[in-house]
Amino acid sequence: MPDTNMAIAILFISFVGLLVIRMPISFTLAISSVLTALYLKIPLPTLFQRMVNGVQSFSLMAIPFFILAGEIMGQGGISNRLIKLANACVGWMRGGLAQVNILASMFFGGISGSAVADTSSIGAILIPMMNESGYDNDFSVAVTVTSSCQGVMIPPSHNMILFAMAAGGGVSIGQLFMGGLIPGILLGIALMIMTAVIAHKRNYPKGKHYTAKEFWKIFADAFLGLMTCLIIVGGVIFGWFTATESAAVAVVYAFIVTFFVYREIPLKQFGNILRKSLRTIAMVMALISTASMFGWLLAYLKIPTKATELLLGISSNRIVLLLLINLLCLVLGCIMDMGPLILILTPILLPVAQQLGMQSVQFGAMLILNLAIGLCTPPVGAALFAGCSIGKLKIEDATKACLPFYLMMILVLMLVTFIPQVSMLVPQLLMGA
Repeated sequence: MPDTNMAIAILFISFVGLLVIRMPISFTLAISSVLTALYLKIPLPTLFQRMVNGVQSFSLMAIPFFILAGEIMGQGGISNRLIKLANACVGWMRGGLAQVNILASMFFGGISGSAVADTSSIGAILIPMMNESGYDNDFSVAVTVTSSCQGVMIPPSHNMILFAMAAGGGVSIGQLFMGGLIPGILLGIALMIMTAVIAHKRNYPKGKHYTAKEFWKIFADAFLGLMTCLIIVGGVIFGWFTATESAAVAVVYAFIVTFFVYREIPLKQFGNILRKSLRTIAMVMALISTASMFGWLLAYLKIPTKATELLLGISSNRIVLLLLINLLCLVLGCIMDMGPLILILTPILLPVAQQLGMQSVQFGAMLILNLAIGLCTPPVGAALFAGCSIGKLKIEDATKACLPFYLMMILVLMLVTFIPQVSMLVPQLLMGA
């Protein structure tokens, strides 16, 4: 009979080895799973069934719709309008353009749900603008990259859907959306505080004050774009739509607003938007299917139970264990992408968190915020690479400039970890979580 410990060793050694040689993550998950199954003498069709079952979920249909809606709005002029609205709100402050960057990311995150899309859309406009206004290039890139992480917290976020799936469907997507709202806003406030400190120290310029009439004109122009987020979140909260239905409605709404109201791009551009969205969707779905196979083997080998016993055996102190979980996630977030980590770590660490008295929604907010930090850290931070590409800046220079912002992000992470109401207040008030 195959040895379970040897099977676990094959699963993880092959997984890490393939990552080291830079194998794409979907292939890494699939190959390590197949090697382990062959050792365990599990029929390969069983694994393939798990792959198919992994994407046969009505809830997962929300992900392609969210990606498409974000792509439509991102290319359809919404970014410019959100930047103008943010400028009207906070541009008058010292270092106003940096504050505009953060607030615009908060607005755009509520539409795209993607840190990389946020960095690419907002950064392409604001990084050159900040540099021309006298801001240091490394600071401009650091603000853009770290603020983009609000997008994975503020609803809607397809990463929340991935977490709900990895958690076995026992947690409401609507509650997860609401659980990320306060942490996402707190993250934005924390970054704005650090930005204000640096801006005063370096004497960065202020922007203009807008009159009330000018403000309301700018707000009215941006309102239709902001309504996308309200449609999605409001529909889920009040029970008008499921998460999947709200995402489909958002696509239709985004299509109408972009091509028939804003009309900044021609209708023929829709084909390019579909092709770009399809590439992203294909990567996400391939990842989900192979991660489902990998996750099934984790459960088959009872790895979540063993991980719980191992961590609880290290210490009985709840604070120490939560800090260890956060440290593990921070380290892994530096070397792996966010989506695979959600799918791999959730079934392993969620039982541990529940043993420590943490609710699934709070753990989801903690995990996703933790891994969001990895999006702006080397060596594989996707948002960091996007920001450096736009700003034509070396990774090491951008990382150094990000250090004070990392500190604020970790501070917010600790608040989410140790104060349940930070993530649970809104779900409790609005959805009875």
